[in-house]
Amino acid sequence: AMLMGWFIINAEPAVHTLNKQVEELSAGAISAKAMGMSLSIAVSAAGGLAMLRVITGISIMYFLVPGYLIALALSFFVPRTFTAIAFDSGGVASGPLTGACEALGGNVMTDAFGLVALVAMMPLITVQVMGAIYVVKSRHASQEPQLPDFGDNEIIELWEAC
Repeated sequence: AMLMGWFIINAEPAVHTLNKQVEELSAGAISAKAMGMSLSIAVSAAGGLAMLRVITGISIMYFLVPGYLIALALSFFVPRTFTAIAFDSGGVASGPLTGACEALGGNVMTDAFGLVALVAMMPLITVQVMGAIYVVKSRHASQEPQLPDFGDNEIIELWEAC
């Protein structure tokens, strides 16, 4: 299920369109490759959680309530752009998997119940985690001291470099 989710998202044209639009909108700050990887991880994890739910019989609420709480909590710590992209990505990623169970001959009411909810939830988490990583990296980059740019033929005194 996890491999199927990974490859279905990689083959979906709507996901590729979303990734390109995000890259253009963010002026390259959020690359299409990073978005694709984030969505692939999300849908793969959602497929794994759905299979775990089907095998063990655990209620879907034990996955959805904590997942959406995490997604909502992350929205307070990441830039609004990432939150908006995350919620849009959840809708785009859930489309390709809605028909996967029916195509494979499964019972939609018992086997696929909650799959769409999990697939819509996981991109919220992964894209916002990507946003949190972006915030941490941008803070770290701004804390590094900038050394002056010396030319190749300049004599550098030790007191000038520090």
